[in-house]
Amino acid sequence: MFLGKSTGSLLVPHLAVGEIGKLYDIFTNVQQHDIFSISPFVQRKKGDREYVSIDFINSLWQFIRRKRTFGESKALKRNIRQNFTHSEYLKIKEEKHDVVITVANLSMNRVEYKSIQECTYEEFCNWIWISCNYIPFMSLAVVNGHEYADGGLGSVIPIREAILRGATEIDAIVLEAETMGKQKVLGKNPFSLMISLFGHLLDQVEKNDIVIGKLAAKNNNVKLNIYYTPTTLTENSLIFSKRLMEKWWQQGYDYAEEKHS
Repeated sequence: MFLGKSTGSLLVPHLAVGEIGKLYDIFTNVQQHDIFSISPFVQRKKGDREYVSIDFINSLWQFIRRKRTFGESKALKRNIRQNFTHSEYLKIKEEKHDVVITVANLSMNRVEYKSIQECTYEEFCNWIWISCNYIPFMSLAVVNGHEYADGGLGSVIPIREAILRGATEIDAIVLEAETMGKQKVLGKNPFSLMISLFGHLLDQVEKNDIVIGKLAAKNNNVKLNIYYTPTTLTENSLIFSKRLMEKWWQQGYDYAEEKHS
């Protein structure tokens, strides 16, 4: 059983079919244009340091068009369908793996979990895309009259949901360091400050999910293995660098291997 939220939603279908090499190629080569049809960010480089600034022109254009988000992520929707094929979808269903995607129903103020066993291929690809939509920087999706967005707005690490679905041993992958190694630098304008604020709020949700998950695991006699990243990866997960992502992949693998052994 595989449960994912946001980046995890992109990962879990490929993990279910065992396509680790393909997953590595996808994630170490992703670029802004693979995610955003209208990007609210500009990626810059100063010496060896890569950083992000706000694309005020694109953001202003969104306001003029009376859109409710600063950017659009329709490119990601196309990318998901290109990389997760219908044959892979059928393979997962035939092998009876359960792959579950976490989304936030903003209209009903609740978290929902979408199983591959209950979705068509098109529906499942759409839920993966919705789970990744980190608003207000990415698209806001409408399904059956309800507005949906990133599942992390309600559940970052769905440990308790895995237990409710019958898990007896859980590997929880947390894309954060266990302890913060350095002081965060807050945004220098209202837009970038908003990114910092959203990051802080999601960190609190994540900590609560882990505490609740640990209690649920203890009460249900479930073995819970939690894997953190060795260092803080980035302060903005919506920018991409092949050099850094290759480094993070290897660091994460080595760190998890050491902890597991």
